[in-house]
Amino acid sequence: MAAAEQDLLEDKIQGLRRRDRRYSRNAYYFVLDALDWTIAELGRDEKAGEERHVGGRELLIGIKEYASLQFGPMAPLVFERWGVRRSADFGEVVFNLVDAELLSRRATDSRLDFVDASDFRETFAQKHRESLDRIAQR
Repeated sequence: MAAAEQDLLEDKIQGLRRRDRRYSRNAYYFVLDALDWTIAELGRDEKAGEERHVGGRELLIGIKEYASLQFGPMAPLVFERWGVRRSADFGEVVFNLVDAELLSRRATDSRLDFVDASDFRETFAQKHRESLDRIAQR
């Protein structure tokens, strides 16, 4: 990303944070990175427009997978530090990014797509146990 694009992104995220102080700037950058990772994982990185679109449920799964890779069992603590305490908070972050015109949405996209009854701590503890099991089986 060019310096001017990075500056524009930072300005928009700072503007978001002035309107909504609940989430750290890192939460916004993380969601953008997790979206890029999810698009690539779904094989949509070569597509454009509607074919590239990732729905809320898909993104939430991608967020959990990407966070597991980035932070392992510490993910819930990182999220809490950023002001993200439940999956619905990611919906708020995403729709703040939409409002700032940093992301687009379909008419059918909803904050409710990010509501998930699973507990972050248990989700990442389970992912960590699965990783340890894979290592132990080698």
